[in-house]
Amino acid sequence: MRKPQVFTTVQDFRAALAEFVRRHSALRPTVGMVPTMGALHSGHGALVAAAREQADIVIASIFVNPLQFDDETDYQHYPRSLDTDLQLLGEQGVDLVFAPTLEEMYPGFPETPQVSLTAAEMGRLWEGASRPGHFDGVVTVVAKLFNIMAPPSPAKLHAWFGQKDAEQLAIITRMVQDLNLPVTVRSLPIVRDENGLALSSRNQRLSVEDYEAALTIPKSLFGLRQNVENGDPLGLDDAVAALNEAYGVDLDYLVVVDPATLQELPPEDGPLQQEALAMIAARVGPVRLIDNMVLTPASAARR
Repeated sequence: MRKPQVFTTVQDFRAALAEFVRRHSALRPTVGMVPTMGALHSGHGALVAAAREQADIVIASIFVNPLQFDDETDYQHYPRSLDTDLQLLGEQGVDLVFAPTLEEMYPGFPETPQVSLTAAEMGRLWEGASRPGHFDGVVTVVAKLFNIMAPPSPAKLHAWFGQKDAEQLAIITRMVQDLNLPVTVRSLPIVRDENGLALSSRNQRLSVEDYEAALTIPKSLFGLRQNVENGDPLGLDDAVAALNEAYGVDLDYLVVVDPATLQELPPEDGPLQQEALAMIAARVGPVRLIDNMVLTPASAARR
């Protein structure tokens, strides 16, 4: 296994990436970037594999960003496993890894950064409502990483994100559009375990009993998708009622939204008529889990 080169400073990472670009045989090499907070699992591995398949150079970041945590305890307890993470990245063929310290990313933290970005109205919906400021922290750190890890011309940057964090994906896509950032956002479908639970670093904190309770989350989403594919009414109210009655699950929301704007779609008496996104958040045991499912009615698929 070829280990990736690891850099903890902006200067050293940029110099190494510039050298990779200079030496590459492609006239305009594509750089595939996978931003992470570490505690990597096979879902991250799938992102890296997709980037490796389509890019000439693959880079990744590992940084637990304090700006996107509204709970200091959650930030402190977030799993950190750098050695294991680097092994997974190496197995997937990552070339360079940027793993900065907190001081490197935000010198003088918590007094800095003085200037940051806002996700505005999109960032105040759903997860943003439950975790005020979360998406402001996400767009600030992702914009910094885009700037830090952008390759020199003529290379082009493609950044890969998982569909599991659907709100994050929609907000970052909008940020790139609104700020005219020179990066192409790419996405990969959710990676699930053999029982359907979306892979997440937080799953490590589920007990056996919690895990069994958590399986009601994907079950509800697959049920909604089946209703849509059958041309039946969506049945959202029934799904919400079932989750509220499920043992061990404290439901925050189950909503159906426009995938681009995250605005809730008005209820329909009959079958769903447009592509939509079902999103769910619930606390199971000590962790808050999120999941989602793209809903595509046959009428929308034919357009």
